Amino acid sequence: TTTTTTTTTAPPLSRRPVSQSPFPLSMAADPRGGDEEKKKETTWDRITGPKLFKTVTNWSGIHSVPLVPLRVLTGLLMIHHGSEGGLYPANLDTPEFQGFVTYVVEPYFSFLPGSPDLWAAVHDYVEYYGGICFALGLLTRPASLMLLMTMISAVYFHLSSVGSQGFPLGHVTNYSYDFEEPMLYALVFL
Repeated sequence: TTTTTTTTTAPPLSRRPVSQSPFPLSMAADPRGGDEEKKKETTWDRITGPKLFKTVTNWSGIHSVPLVPLRVLTGLLMIHHGSEGGLYPANLDTPEFQGFVTYVVEPYFSFLPGSPDLWAAVHDYVEYYGGICFALGLLTRPASLMLLMTMISAVYFHLSSVGSQGFPLGHVTNYSYDFEEPMLYALVFL
């Protein structure tokens, strides 16, 4: 009797199909339950990438390196923005707060119901306490939603007050488009 043994080897990485990748993507499980297996990568996943608009469950290696410092520093900068005119938000009697009401809220957000002082205080509270939550990682999604709405309002204000300043090829005197900073913040909060 003769026995034959067959050994199979995996094809080289250059000829290996995507489905046999040695580094499978981890997608978030279905939040409704029932599906305990990991989802397979779809065409939409390949187009948008493994992290865009999805919860990433693989925090090992390089995945966590840029995200945590970005979240913490962005939150700290928002705390600074929300405490204009003092240590805490909505310092009602300071010249900085009254200037924000007079030169930003009253002329550009007069369509909002209620007092301009109320909306200026809401703006400060969202930036201050939302920044704290965002930096600490507490209630991150609600905080980022509120901060996103605040930054969209800031982009609206800057575009309404000075226009697009020749964007994208215009050269402005201060070397920065006024809406750049809130737009970048809005993209981080998105």
